[in-house]
Amino acid sequence: MAENATAEAIWNKEIVPKVMKIVSTRLPQRDVISLLLVSPCIHRTLLSHPSLWLVLDFHEMSNAGDRLVSALSLPRYRNVKHINLEFAQDIEDKQLENVRSKCGDSLLDLEILNLNGCQRISDKGIELVTNTCPKLKVFSIYWNVRFSSQQTCQVPKWQVPGSCRQGKWRLPVKGLQVDCWSLVFQTTILAKGSDILHGTVCGQNLVNENITDKSLHLVADNYQELESLNITRCIKMTDSGLQRILLNCSSLQNLNLYALSTLTDETFKKISLLPHLRFLDLCGAQNLTDDGLSCIAMCKNLVSLNLTWCVRVSDVGVVAIAQGCRSLAFLSLFGILGVSDRCLEVLSSFCSNTLTTLDVNGCINIKNRSRDQLLKLFPKLICFKVHS
Repeated sequence: MAENATAEAIWNKEIVPKVMKIVSTRLPQRDVISLLLVSPCIHRTLLSHPSLWLVLDFHEMSNAGDRLVSALSLPRYRNVKHINLEFAQDIEDKQLENVRSKCGDSLLDLEILNLNGCQRISDKGIELVTNTCPKLKVFSIYWNVRFSSQQTCQVPKWQVPGSCRQGKWRLPVKGLQVDCWSLVFQTTILAKGSDILHGTVCGQNLVNENITDKSLHLVADNYQELESLNITRCIKMTDSGLQRILLNCSSLQNLNLYALSTLTDETFKKISLLPHLRFLDLCGAQNLTDDGLSCIAMCKNLVSLNLTWCVRVSDVGVVAIAQGCRSLAFLSLFGILGVSDRCLEVLSSFCSNTLTTLDVNGCINIKNRSRDQLLKLFPKLICFKVHS
């Protein structure tokens, strides 16, 4: 009996902590919390590892605001670095104010905040975040402010430039099917070397009316090391907001301006102020001209460029891109009537060894655009169609 008791004591004191340390780091947060209830020994062991309590995940949950306040009040979450509230059902400006007033000190080390799908957040909510979380590196917000049973939404999955995986993207809520939602604002501030997941939403009459230039001003003034910005379909944003970003955030590497048709060529020209820019989505930029595109060609590090439906662009602008951006791996010219075989010939001269994705569907003035003809010009092509 004494030997068994000794063996059990050794097991609890030495083996269990080691096993828990290994296993717990590989478990979802909810499972780690459940383990706290197994035994006092495991409870003590888990609490002794601060790295286990750097994440709060309330995505898709109801009463997420109250849950967040309760969690941040616990000592183990005083240094939380990542909060996920994606599709939380009750997060709005007043909830963020409540969090700030009751446990704002616990957010001083926060680096990642995910508010994706929190459709009631406005400029005021973003201001609360920027005033409360000085160390943010990743700040993600996109809205689904209007739903329509008459439409469906297709979302290309841009996991890496050139992957060209396409398909429907649905709200990740069990038992719930939504015909349409809109990715309309996403700001991601990434530490150097981080992987980036890009998404673009295609749809009709899906807009955001809560977010204005004020939000961009707040981001530009508070996060000048911004590396990635996605402001899809924010119809109240103007040249003023984006120009503040372009002037203040010269470290930008990723810029998504999908379906912002009101931006002018003067703003597009200022994209040249971003020497580190690698990914640029200008789909639907109807005011973009060859002059603007020629300025963008000064971004020598550009590897991904979406010019879908940029109807005022011609061979002149694309040739400038070919000559200036010689590392280009992804290019969509979908639906542009002003481009011809000439721009492809120049592209081949400068980018044939790098281009892996090229969409020239709908470019009726490009005559040699069959798969075999394109492969002769760009032997490394693996994706020929970005849009369906």
